[in-house]
Amino acid sequence: MANAGAFTNIRVYWLAFIAYWGIVLFGYDTGIAGGVVSQANFQKHFGMWPNGVENKAQVTAVSSNVVSVLQAGAFFGALGSAPISGKFGRKWTLVGFTFIFTIGAILTTIASSPTNGLSLIYAGRVISGVGIGGISAVSPAFVSECSPKEVRGRITGLFQVMVATGVMLSYFINYGVSINIGNGSRIWRIPFGFQLVPAGIMLFGLLTVKESPRWLASVGRNEEALNNLAYLRRKPTDDVELLHELAEIEAAIEEEREARKGLGWKEAFFGKGNLIRFVIAFVIFLLQQWCGQNSVGYYAPQIFASIGYTGNKNSLLASGVYGVVKLVATSIFIFFGVETLGRKLSFFISAMGMGICFFIIGAIIKTHPPPATSSTSVVTAISPASQGMAAMLYIYVCFYSMGWGPLPWVYVSDIFPTRTRHYGLAVASASQWLWNFVVSHQTLLIEQHLGFKFFLMFATVNIGAMGTFSLLIPETKGRSLEEMDIIFGSVSAEKRSADVAKFEHALDNGPEIGSTRSNDYSDTKA
Repeated sequence: MANAGAFTNIRVYWLAFIAYWGIVLFGYDTGIAGGVVSQANFQKHFGMWPNGVENKAQVTAVSSNVVSVLQAGAFFGALGSAPISGKFGRKWTLVGFTFIFTIGAILTTIASSPTNGLSLIYAGRVISGVGIGGISAVSPAFVSECSPKEVRGRITGLFQVMVATGVMLSYFINYGVSINIGNGSRIWRIPFGFQLVPAGIMLFGLLTVKESPRWLASVGRNEEALNNLAYLRRKPTDDVELLHELAEIEAAIEEEREARKGLGWKEAFFGKGNLIRFVIAFVIFLLQQWCGQNSVGYYAPQIFASIGYTGNKNSLLASGVYGVVKLVATSIFIFFGVETLGRKLSFFISAMGMGICFFIIGAIIKTHPPPATSSTSVVTAISPASQGMAAMLYIYVCFYSMGWGPLPWVYVSDIFPTRTRHYGLAVASASQWLWNFVVSHQTLLIEQHLGFKFFLMFATVNIGAMGTFSLLIPETKGRSLEEMDIIFGSVSAEKRSADVAKFEHALDNGPEIGSTRSNDYSDTKA
């Protein structure tokens, strides 16, 4: 039965696979910059070793800037994605943002001059960030709107699997470059240039997928919505279950139009049952960014060096193993756990586990500090204490991958209605990138000033804030997108049942309902 269900939704999985190649870029870009800038030859080429001596303050500043300017661009890309995807649809909005990303990737790849090369890298990272920000906002909405509720958590959760895939690729490409290329511009050109591979796959792959049925229905193109939904579900257009699903979609859209005629941004945010959803979307990503994973992910070589894995080979290899563990743990949870444990329990267990691991790491650093050496110094033997801390980081990322890694995107995609989903995903994505920028820009400074307290700080956030938040939010497992209005009080269960029955009756009258309902919508607008 499970196999039959998987084949039934094979076109939805294909759509998610294509749409989420942009998320591979997201993951790849989060991991690649810290590794590139940590290379001594990159630092020397761009003047960070005056008179042959490392300027640690300049290295920290450049590292923070190269990593964080991507997030700055992504913040604006995420905000701009809402009106664009609302007007042009999910598919073509993704095509546009992927093209923007490609321009930025080309700029970072061609940078070589010691005098203006860093400026090109900064500019390319900002432009790529705009593309990544738009993709990160639109892709989850696109996939969620096309997924049946039975497997939406698993399919939407592929977002984090693709992020983990991109991160892992970035670590091992940096590792491969480090041990095989001694100097020259290939040290950054190969890692930055590889971005064009997933961008090209996504750009051409988008030409093979259909537009979101929910978006089509929301703009009155109901016949296309029915045909696309039938295509995605692999069912005939007169199938009873298919028509019931479309009736649910249209009932929700009709209710939203009746309740929110002339919707503006004020009404979108403050309409009945909406504000709490936007608060959840903002806070959930604020907490995710301060759980510590992105600090480790962006600066994995530097973080592993801080616990005793010094030298490029040691720190980059330890980072690569971290990427593999994250990918495997995320994949196992998405395919076997996300629809079993539920959202709330997964969030809570994840927060507790992460906090405990970080408390242990902080305690070990305090009692068994690693030798005081440069991050580029090579050590021949890793101490048992350092190995223990690395093991805790690997266990930590397993807990992250079973909750606070993949589930925020799943949860936020769950809770918004069709009319305001693009606003909701844009706010969520903007919150993610805003705090992502803050964390990525400040991580190295915080780590240098706090020492072992760096890990204790994140442990406190994990248990104190994230654990509490997990217990306060409503459960969404197994609920349709249309049921979210009932959960958040936008509409009563009785009214929703009556509206579904009305549209089911209209659908029973024949397949010509597309034009009829378009006229109904025109009358409603009038």
